[in-house]
Formats: sequence, C-alpha cells, structure tokens
Amino acid sequence: MPAKNSVKQYLENGYYHIYNRGVEKRKIFLDGQDYSVFLSYLKEYLSPKNEKELYDKLSNPSLSYKERDKILKLIRLNNFADEITLLAYCLMPNHFHFFIKQKNPNSIDSFMNSLGTRYTMYFNKKYKRVGSLYQGVYKAALIENEKQFLHLSRYIHKQALASQGEALREGQPSSYKRYLDMEKTEWVNPSEILSFFSSKHPLLSYRAFVEELEEEPELINSITLDEI
Repeated sequence: MPAKNSVKQYLENGYYHIYNRGVEKRKIFLDGQDYSVFLSYLKEYLSPKNEKELYDKLSNPSLSYKERDKILKLIRLNNFADEITLLAYCLMPNHFHFFIKQKNPNSIDSFMNSLGTRYTMYFNKKYKRVGSLYQGVYKAALIENEKQFLHLSRYIHKQALASQGEALREGQPSSYKRYLDMEKTEWVNPSEILSFFSSKHPLLSYRAFVEELEEEPELINSITLDEI
C-alpha cells in the first residue's frame, strides 16, 4: 500500500502541503550553516532571475575567473519564480514543511527534485557520506478547502514556535516573521493568507490566530506526516 500522501494529485494552480524527513528519521540539518545553505537555495530558486543583468556582468572584461564562474552557474541554475509560490515554510532538525502553490501540474515535482538533489549533494559532501538523505520521495497533500488553507499555515508556523516554547525571536527557521512584517523575505508570499486577517485589530490578527487558538487535529490530520 502506498505511504500516506505519497500518491500525488498534481493540479494546475493547486495548493499543497509538501513535506519530507530524513532517512530513518535522522537529522537533515546539523548546524546553522545547513539551515542557511538550504534557505539560500530556496531564495535562488524562488527569486526572479534577471538574465540580462547577469549577461551584462559577464561582459565585464575585468571579471576574475571566480566571479565569471559564479555568474555562469547562476545563469544555468534552474529558476521557479514564475512557477512556484511559497506561502509558508518551516525547517526542523529532521524534516521540513512547505505550503506551495504551483502554476503548472509539473512545477512542484521539478522544484522539489532540483532542491532535494542539490541539498543532498551539499550535505553528503560536507559530512562525507553517500546515499539518500530523505526517507523516500517527498510527500504532497492537496489543499481542498478554505479551512485547510488557513490552518495549514498556522500548523507550519506552530511547528517552528513550539521548538522554543513559543519564543518568537528564537525557534526553528520559518516564514512566521515574514507574516508579522519582522523581516523582508521577498521569496515568501504571505499576502493570500494575510488577506483573511486584520492588520489593525490584535484579536483579529494573524498572530492571534497562530498563537492564541487551540489546534484542530482532525482538520490537519489528513495533510500531515503520520509520524515525525
């Protein structure tokens, strides 16, 4: 029988909960550098790529070999800014969660394959290991209604907050500060979710929604991991 949420329904303009964990539940982030590298890959894949600007830089005759090689790599690098919208994310020591909207039916698969392969190559080289980093293929659960849409972002951000006892400025890397306008992570797009909440009334704010309401396990159960 296929693992829960391993059978994917790829829809044009579909919203998905994407998640995966380390093989044998092992950690996939061992230090701050690992988190930073993974986030830098997200930024490169999801930020618009200005190829004209890159080619203009490449035409500079005073460029060093190292600078030229870096620009060439950026030109060749896959880019998903027009295909993938990242609404929310959090990174935990042995797994990650993404809330993604894809433009075309194959957008998520291409994005996750590129990201997964690239980070595995980095991780294996750094820690002198071989083989798979993740426990099988990533999981993808289709978001089918408005309640799931809103509560998935809350669930993802609660995961990060819970790691440090709800301490806002600590916790695992996540998009929560972007939602509270505490950082400018341009490759995260919270506007669709924030449109349901008030920016003027604290009790009706997104922060109150995340931090003050009780969880609804039955609502999230169908679109989360069986076991972390």
